[in-house]
Amino acid sequence: MIEALVNLGWNPHIATFVALLLGVVACASFGLIWFTVIGLWLVRKVAARVQDRMGPNRVGPFGLFQVFADLGKMITKEDITPQGADKPIFNIAPLLAIAAVVLIWAVMPFAKTLIGADLSVGALYFISVASLGTLGVLLAGWSSNNKYALIGALRAVAALVSYEVPMVISILVPVLLAGTMSMNGIVEAQHIFYIFAVPLSAFVFFTSNLGETGRAPFDVIEAESELVAGYNIEYTGIKFGMFQAAEFVHSFTSCALMAVLFVGGWRGPGAELPGLAGALFGFIYFFSKSMVIYMLLLWIGNTVPRLRIDQMMAFNWKFLVPLQLVNLLAVAFVAKILQPNYEAVRATAESGSTLGNIYRVFGPEFIADLPRAIALLIVNVIILGGVGLMIRNSIRKERASVEANRAARPPYLGRRTPVEQPAVGD
Repeated sequence: MIEALVNLGWNPHIATFVALLLGVVACASFGLIWFTVIGLWLVRKVAARVQDRMGPNRVGPFGLFQVFADLGKMITKEDITPQGADKPIFNIAPLLAIAAVVLIWAVMPFAKTLIGADLSVGALYFISVASLGTLGVLLAGWSSNNKYALIGALRAVAALVSYEVPMVISILVPVLLAGTMSMNGIVEAQHIFYIFAVPLSAFVFFTSNLGETGRAPFDVIEAESELVAGYNIEYTGIKFGMFQAAEFVHSFTSCALMAVLFVGGWRGPGAELPGLAGALFGFIYFFSKSMVIYMLLLWIGNTVPRLRIDQMMAFNWKFLVPLQLVNLLAVAFVAKILQPNYEAVRATAESGSTLGNIYRVFGPEFIADLPRAIALLIVNVIILGGVGLMIRNSIRKERASVEANRAARPPYLGRRTPVEQPAVGD
């Protein structure tokens, strides 16, 4: 774009500034525009279909304009600040919540040549920026001068910080396999999608993101039956809408991140073509993969009941964290032993042998990564089998304990037990 503006007679410095400004606006606005135009409508329609309802179907064709009606209502509602609230912090909290989501898109590779900032520490940047959302939740509850909001914020922060641990550990796996923390570099290194080589890491990342974004069945952050909406109870109008927008956009952002880290992001046939064609193909693949994962998230969220806070924390610390730690050590061991030799495979592919022809058909990078991917998949299956045996033994032990307690109970006094009931006709 800079070259096109310079060719039109623009000053190179002004052309660079305008191109960067438009890129920043496009990256920052993509998630919010998607949420406003189609995201919230899709959430409602999927929930309605799962629960055998119609969903929005009156305002506009197929109810598409219902989102804009709700947005107008949210903006025009009275903005109330509680008496005794810490006003500066109270007003900053929703901005932090929405900024934590918007800033993530700066390193999101929409296509090979379509990325806001290809940072060499993109994965570390994502982890750092995502933590701003947790800070916004804590500030919202602390500054509201409301005990319910404070309790809800503390419980939410405990859950969010806890689920960041397995999420960060699971991100280390694609970083380790790709040899880079660049988000675009991780995509380019996936000659075989990592979800097929390390499905346990993909599962842990997806599950921990459900807890990190507060989506069902981990939506204890806003458990209305327990917290009266939680940390944002004192927020009204556009500030409340910003919290809701941050939550919904963060859900889609987590699905886009999973597509980048484990499902190849923009990779696909035609995505590496030069110019606009490659960028268009890459964006289509990236968005399609993200939507498939997002539909899975919506399906789970509308079918699985909410967990209690103790169940949520126990599942994290007693299952997800140990599982991913073992998986990370196993992946590191296999990756160190079976390092792909791309040069040797390319040399064989360039030869005129039959094996070289086979390598050219499947791609030398794919062939070089195949032994490591198969070994990693076998290790994941072994770990999964061990976890299954542990769960089975735990259930059997608990069942035996219940049976032992039942057998040790004293007999009922004052009435007959079911065994002692007389037969009919006696």
